[in-house]
Amino acid sequence: MKTLVLAEKPSVARDIARVLHCSKKLNGALEGNQYIVTWALGHLVTLADPEVYDKKYKVWDMQDLPMLPQHMKLVVIPQTSKQFNAVKAQMTRSDVKDIVIATDAGREGELVARLIILKSGIKKPLKRLWISSVTDKAIKDGFAHLKDAKAYEPLFHSAVARSEADWLVGINATRALTCKHNAQLSCGRVQTPTLAMIAFREEQIKQFKPQSFYGLQAVTNHIKWTWRNAKNETSSFNQEKLQSLKQNLENQPLKVKEVQRKIKKSYAPLLYDLTELQRDANRLYGYSAKETLNIMQSLYETHKVLTYPRTDSRYLTDDIVPTLKERLQASLIGDYDDIITSLLKTPLKKQAHFVNNAKVSDHHAIIPTEQPAYPETFSEREKKIYHLVLKRFLAVLLPAYQYEDMTLYATIQNESFIAKGRVQLDLGWKKVYQNDVLDEDEEIQSLPDISTQQSLSVDRLVLTEGKTKAPAYFTEATLLSAMENPVAFMQSHNQKLNQTLKETGGLGTVATRADIIEKLFNTFLIEKYQQEIHVSAKGKQLLNLAPKDLCSPELTARWELELSKIAKGQLHSQKFLKEIKSYTQKIITEINSSETKFKHDNLTRKKCPKCDAFLLEVNGKKGKMLVCSNRECHYKEKIFLITNARCPNCHQKLELVGKDDKQMFICKKCGYRQGMTAFKKEREERKNTAGKNDVRKYMQKQKQEAKSQIEDSPFAALLDLKDKI
Repeated sequence: MKTLVLAEKPSVARDIARVLHCSKKLNGALEGNQYIVTWALGHLVTLADPEVYDKKYKVWDMQDLPMLPQHMKLVVIPQTSKQFNAVKAQMTRSDVKDIVIATDAGREGELVARLIILKSGIKKPLKRLWISSVTDKAIKDGFAHLKDAKAYEPLFHSAVARSEADWLVGINATRALTCKHNAQLSCGRVQTPTLAMIAFREEQIKQFKPQSFYGLQAVTNHIKWTWRNAKNETSSFNQEKLQSLKQNLENQPLKVKEVQRKIKKSYAPLLYDLTELQRDANRLYGYSAKETLNIMQSLYETHKVLTYPRTDSRYLTDDIVPTLKERLQASLIGDYDDIITSLLKTPLKKQAHFVNNAKVSDHHAIIPTEQPAYPETFSEREKKIYHLVLKRFLAVLLPAYQYEDMTLYATIQNESFIAKGRVQLDLGWKKVYQNDVLDEDEEIQSLPDISTQQSLSVDRLVLTEGKTKAPAYFTEATLLSAMENPVAFMQSHNQKLNQTLKETGGLGTVATRADIIEKLFNTFLIEKYQQEIHVSAKGKQLLNLAPKDLCSPELTARWELELSKIAKGQLHSQKFLKEIKSYTQKIITEINSSETKFKHDNLTRKKCPKCDAFLLEVNGKKGKMLVCSNRECHYKEKIFLITNARCPNCHQKLELVGKDDKQMFICKKCGYRQGMTAFKKEREERKNTAGKNDVRKYMQKQKQEAKSQIEDSPFAALLDLKDKI
């Protein structure tokens, strides 16, 4: 009898199969003496579309809403039905005694596997492989300590409840708005509050009126002293007051009243979770949240050099501490070898600033694995993300940054002045970031040795002026932060709901936020100008048309609290779904009775070549396009597309304009132009020259061949035996 192992993706399945010695190729599976390894392709099974319940739902009609199925049906996704049948065939084999769920260790991974098992009608015993990396060592350890799958059933029930609730609210609300206003209007309990936050920020900027404020600065022997009042405020909106003060203090000496010296320590920033990594990648390199997740997935699955990406924790657990040196050894790639070598010589102990079991739920923070890294096989983007994670990992292992803070207190007449400075004592973790500009970096003056009661002549008094600044428009980096902590954007300031949002991680999850942002772009509800995100005219109208509580993070807070209870086995999922159905009925009534109208303000006079309806001009994430105003027609036509091709003069991304043979690349910055024919010819010529990608692929091939030679060697069995001893 054999055990069937179900992985989430083919790449992970191949790794597991190799470790379990499954080399016989089957249809959609690999077989060995003890195990059969098969795989999904992400989701193979999903919730059925409305028309599966009744053919009348093919036509969107307000009279048919709300759609509230008694029992939600599952369907095999047509595009991946072949693999589903292959997986089912292996599961139903008479010689398969049990199944190991080896999909990603998280809520979504649990859903992927369980839906396949449910749809296949399998009743065989289940076990769970729960690992945070896919190195050979992690796989071996995971199979040595398989979990009882029953322990993860509440997590599955939570995932199903979330999926069904999103279906009930999202599909019904989207259809109701679309039918009511004859326009494709998409909404949901996460994407709509996210849209509302962007609109709220835009309104803050629009309503903001800058105010001038003033301060007073004294300069003595290259030391800058800042005036402050009795309330410790260093500025005032009263210019006349500060001007008068300046005049009164002219040509008066400054007397030092107190000198404070404090030795301080600063520990490294916390390790990366996915959201923090996405923020930094967007801020530093302009990568979208989706791009960063895809790069991380490759480093996790293909290269196996980083741990599981979809984590919301920034700490490690106790059991990881003994593996730290092995992970450091695997990270000797040349760039930080001096730091790593010094760390390897010292005992690495558990420390509270990066090890905390209580702050890790399903997965620990993102760190390097024990698998040796070969940066020459990485793409440029993979290299950048890997370096971000590695540097953060090294930083938390290094000692604290130590410095001496100096604060000088003085007076001119009876007015208080203060000067602050810092003396660096030990770089500590900042050694890793010596060539980087950190967020907390600021200009800190060096102070000479000064004693109390010292009197200094004032070189000059300067009246400083500044203006209050409006909040900045969201970028993908700052939007991710707002989604993670949306409390500031909630309409009501209910403390319990605020706390709930903090506990449940805000809007969406680390795994879904990137997709939510992408969907808002793809449905033309938001637009991007350089790095700034703006609500489109369509998005603004949608917020006026959608039910108000569907636009607030509070709804998600309530949902996530309930889903969390389901995952812990504290609440039955059916009770939660009963409430969702009641809420769905409420919003359909609200939408249907609304008197607000929708108007296309981006309608062109150009007609659709398919249905003759007028086309709409929209700003997509990567350019401008025309889309058909008829919601039944899906015609799209690009006006221009921002490509990844770079201008040879100024290296800006080129825009692709025109159609067919008249397509042309244009640089908006310097005016460079190149026709498609010339572009293709140039690309053909480059094929004969080895580029970076060619070298990378060659090195990867060499690495795999070398590995295969070792595995095929007659000594491989002895090496394997050694590992088992």
